[in-house]
Amino acid sequence: AAALPASVQLVFTGEETEILRQQARSLGVGDRIVFTGRVSEETLAKIYRGASCLCFVSLYEGFGLPIVEAFASGIPVITSNVTSMPEIAGDAALLVDPTDIGEIAGALRRIQGDSGLRAELVARGMARVGNFTWDAVVDRVKAAIAAVDNNQTHRLHWS
Repeated sequence: AAALPASVQLVFTGEETEILRQQARSLGVGDRIVFTGRVSEETLAKIYRGASCLCFVSLYEGFGLPIVEAFASGIPVITSNVTSMPEIAGDAALLVDPTDIGEIAGALRRIQGDSGLRAELVARGMARVGNFTWDAVVDRVKAAIAAVDNNQTHRLHWS
């Protein structure tokens, strides 16, 4: 399988540790990894705008806000096929097993090598981001309350 182009950098918005630095060097990618530490929202937006994709592979997330941020920034997403991530991503991301390094690497290669796929995922992501506006959330909460309301003797009122 082809490696990612040498020009591709991996940017982590976390802190670098000695173990991570050693692992990156042992894999021959030490000069291609950037650890930003904590960043402001403004800096994070710049990182998204400059990214070729978001690879948000996690074993557990309660929501997965970075997925929505990437959609809004117009970049394709690779994310885990577990917990909340498939629900947030819908059909707008490549879903991978977060424990399968080969599958994750394959998804990164697909994103890098297929401009049609990138464009399709960006378009789907931009369409999907509308599901996560505050108005959309309020509508869903009202619908959930109405559903409970119809099945209960208690009346809940939403003002």
